[in-house]
Amino acid sequence: MAKLSTIALFDVDGTLTVPRNAADPATLSFLQELRKFVKVGIVGGSDLVKIQEQLGQKASSEYDYCFSENGLVAHQEAYDEKAGVRKAFVEVLKREFADLPLCYSIGGQISFDVFPKGWDKTYCLRFLDDKFKTIHFFGDKTFQGGNDYEIYESPRTIGHAVTSPFDTISQCRKLFMEPSDIA
Repeated sequence: MAKLSTIALFDVDGTLTVPRNAADPATLSFLQELRKFVKVGIVGGSDLVKIQEQLGQKASSEYDYCFSENGLVAHQEAYDEKAGVRKAFVEVLKREFADLPLCYSIGGQISFDVFPKGWDKTYCLRFLDDKFKTIHFFGDKTFQGGNDYEIYESPRTIGHAVTSPFDTISQCRKLFMEPSDIA
C-alpha cells in the first residue's frame, strides 16, 4: 500500500551523485532496491541528456518518474562556497530585476538558475499531486536561494536535506526500508 501512496523524489548533483559526475553503481543499485518500498522519481535542473550521463542512458525508464529542466519536462565548488560569488550575483539579479516575474537561485555546483516564478522544481508536483498521498523530496541545495529550496519547503512535500549520495542512501534506508510505519 505504501508503495502506491508514497514517492521519494531526488535531486541529482550532490544528492545522488558527486556533482557533475556519474552516479556510483552502488547508488544506482540502491535506487532500484528502494523501488520495492516506494515509487522513485528524479527531478534535476539539467536536461535529460545530462541526467542520463549521470544516472545512465535508461534513466527515464528505470525510475517511476524522471523530470528534467527543473521539473518542467516530464518523462514517465569550494571557492564559491567560501567567497559566495553565486550567492552575491543572485542577490544582485533579485535587486536589479525585482520588477520582473522571475526567480533566481543557486543551481548545481557551478551555476545559477533564472526562471519564471512557479517554474522551479515544484512544477513537477502538478504531475504527482493526484497520484500520491505522500511526496518526499531529497536535495542538497535546500537553503533559501538554493535550487532545491522551493520544493523542499513546499507544503506538498516532506523535505529532506542531504549532504552527499551516502547521506541520501542512509536517510532513505532509515525512512523507507527499516521496519516501521512508512509515512
